[in-house]
Amino acid sequence: MRLFILGLGYSARHFVGKYGDGFSHIAGTVRDPAQRNDLAGLEVHPFSGRPPSRETVQQLRDADVLLVSIPPRNGGDPAIAAFGGVFQGSRCKVVYLSTIGVYGDHGGGWVDESTPPQATLDRTRMRVAAEQAWMDAARGDAVILRLAGIYGPVRNALVTLRAGTARRIIKPGQVFNRIHVDDIASAIMAAVHHQGGGIWNVCDDEPAPPQDVIAYAAKLMGVAPPPEEAFTTAEMSAIARSFYASSARVSNAKLKRELGVTLACPTYRHGLDALWRAGEGR
Repeated sequence: MRLFILGLGYSARHFVGKYGDGFSHIAGTVRDPAQRNDLAGLEVHPFSGRPPSRETVQQLRDADVLLVSIPPRNGGDPAIAAFGGVFQGSRCKVVYLSTIGVYGDHGGGWVDESTPPQATLDRTRMRVAAEQAWMDAARGDAVILRLAGIYGPVRNALVTLRAGTARRIIKPGQVFNRIHVDDIASAIMAAVHHQGGGIWNVCDDEPAPPQDVIAYAAKLMGVAPPPEEAFTTAEMSAIARSFYASSARVSNAKLKRELGVTLACPTYRHGLDALWRAGEGR
């Protein structure tokens, strides 16, 4: 199989690192290849929203699998605008990485893939539109993976604690969902082999208050956790504060049942334990 990736971001690069040997050829896009020295061995093409080169379009036409991890920006989804028409007559498998943020606020209640999106923010409205656009481009056969908050190597509570940037923001009743990047990679590969399209949530088994994750990481490290800060008075950017406007517990039952994914890190504790053993935060 030939793989083309629109947006060689954190999750996509980790997927290649874990499952790249299963593809005969891998190519992908970044905004500026000259600024990236971490993509050795990959065929890299520039894409910053402007019309792509003929070589880039041809690589996509030749692909058996297209993994899309470019998020929408102001004005919509640049990837679907540039590449959506390429799929006319193509049998390429489309896997689009979206977000569980499309569900909006449910007061901490459970949601699943049958729950209608609540697109109350501009970024969630653009996500819902992008999901539909990729589904339309693939004639209904796209796989939409709605990802929870991503953590993994160099991107976790152990690292932020060691750097002194971790915070324990307390908002009563608030829970977040999360997923280890290893389990995202497993979900992508399962989606590649799945017949047909659909929507699946990619999250772990245990939605939890964000301050609990920081406290557990501090316990592993043998350090004092940062002081608690009340959400109502904490100094935060507008976008950081907006994430606390939504609280929902997201079910992953369909991911396990239909795609057969077994999570390596079913809770944040499993994930942080593994990262600590690997030397993160030391």
